[in-house]
Amino acid sequence: MIEEKQPSYYSIIPSTVRYDKRLKFAERLLYGEITALMGKEGYCFASNNYFASLYEVIPGTISRWISHLAKLGYITVEVIRNDKNEVIERRIYITDISCRKVMQNTYEQNSIYLYKHSRADPMSQKAKENNINIKIDRFFNYIMNNKGKLPKDFISIEQFQEFYEIIERFELNYTEDILNTFQEDNIVKLKILIYTMKEIFTRKRKELLVKATREDFIEVYGSCKKFENLYKNTESEIKNFFDYYYASVIRKLEAKQ
Repeated sequence: MIEEKQPSYYSIIPSTVRYDKRLKFAERLLYGEITALMGKEGYCFASNNYFASLYEVIPGTISRWISHLAKLGYITVEVIRNDKNEVIERRIYITDISCRKVMQNTYEQNSIYLYKHSRADPMSQKAKENNINIKIDRFFNYIMNNKGKLPKDFISIEQFQEFYEIIERFELNYTEDILNTFQEDNIVKLKILIYTMKEIFTRKRKELLVKATREDFIEVYGSCKKFENLYKNTESEIKNFFDYYYASVIRKLEAKQ
């Protein structure tokens, strides 16, 4: 049997966790997995579904393991909500300071998570990817041609004009003549950059754009593409590039706040 290729990351399970008899062995492994998924910012945002797929248990089991680790003081959990009180992200922090420093030092300044993506049905993944690509194309055409119906993400022309000023600040408002000189891969990159900015703006995270620069978006895009190419056709393959890029940009911009 050919051994499956595993992602090349490290984890840490300190002795306090390894030998704590109050913890199940699976909970100790989960702690190590959390350390492996810590980025430069110092927290893990993987979902219960991700861990459940990894350990072949139900999400409820993962929830109990995480709650137990938190109760014993090994981790802290922060839930991020939007203005509608909807959960948009969960952050898991390791409380062991020395452990946290070691893991953070293993990542470069622009590191991105090296975690395996959940094994979603290939057809549903493809459909989701096609759907987001259609939305990206439509929005790009609206931005460049300024024709058609106002995208439903914007409640007014005034809000859209506010967003367009951001595009101008980032110098991404190219003319048609200039766009005709671009290679196809640069057109694709431009579309994703603009759509990502739109998502940040309309998801009420526009404060992240205040200190952001054009280079932030381009730099993260290059890192994500490098990761995509490196792990293509492996268990860590990126299933939906836009989702991966969007999450990576958010982490980058949050670090600048």
